[in-house]
Amino acid sequence: MSTPTRPLLDTAAVRALLASHPGTRLIDVRSPGEFAAAHIPGSYNVPLDLLREHRDELRAEHDDPVVLVCASGARAEQARGVLDRTGLERLEVLRGGVTDWQRDGGPIREGAGTWAMERQVRLTAGSLVLAGVLGSLRYRPLVALAGVIGAGLTFSAVTNTCGMARLLALLPHNRRGAPDPAAALAALA
Repeated sequence: MSTPTRPLLDTAAVRALLASHPGTRLIDVRSPGEFAAAHIPGSYNVPLDLLREHRDELRAEHDDPVVLVCASGARAEQARGVLDRTGLERLEVLRGGVTDWQRDGGPIREGAGTWAMERQVRLTAGSLVLAGVLGSLRYRPLVALAGVIGAGLTFSAVTNTCGMARLLALLPHNRRGAPDPAAALAALA
């Protein structure tokens, strides 16, 4: 049985929530590298994989609103699914993530980090498809690589998950500056 989808908050609604509830916690679930590149001031980086790994340990001891943020909203929605059983009653997701926040004029703190995960996936998938097609000119079966990547991208779109993004998140450049797990999870406690 699936749970009903809850509405997402747009930039204006999150800004109003921050103004009316100063204790609101912004939790950015992107990779540490993405967070270092650009994030909403005052947000905490608690990567989605860290939430998944420690989901059984999480228990909320506050009633402050929590707004989950990622690049576009998809990973934040996955994080909401992970956190639904923690006791957080006011768990929200920023619609459109940091991308829409910035487009709508929300403040952003920029630094040196990595490309957004979606951009890394596009580069990797595109490179693999190109390699498969070009390689198939010399060794015909390599064209199957393009088909496998296409099937993976289709599955990713249908399920709103991305295995390639999960793998890319494990690369050293995406883990640089990873938060201490206990300190990161304390942002939710």
